[in-house]
Amino acid sequence: MTVQPSPSDFALALDQLQLGRRGRVSAIDWALLGTHEAARLRHFGFDPDVMVEPLHAGPFGRDPLAVKVGRMTVAIRRVHARAIRVVPAD
Repeated sequence: MTVQPSPSDFALALDQLQLGRRGRVSAIDWALLGTHEAARLRHFGFDPDVMVEPLHAGPFGRDPLAVKVGRMTVAIRRVHARAIRVVPAD
């Protein structure tokens, strides 16, 4: 019997998704974020099944990361992007 991999098996951290490539949020590890940071990401629309696209990375330590969420572009810290798991879109 062969077990088919699920899409979440291919998930990677948002900060690892190639710039300009879209991905679907598969999970967010809210425990890795502080209360304020978690609330901020929720206000920006970060939720499971949302399409996101990293657009630009900052020059120093590649922070902040500009991410398109829906029709909005937001800047988040790379450490916060690591808590967001995405599955690259085709």
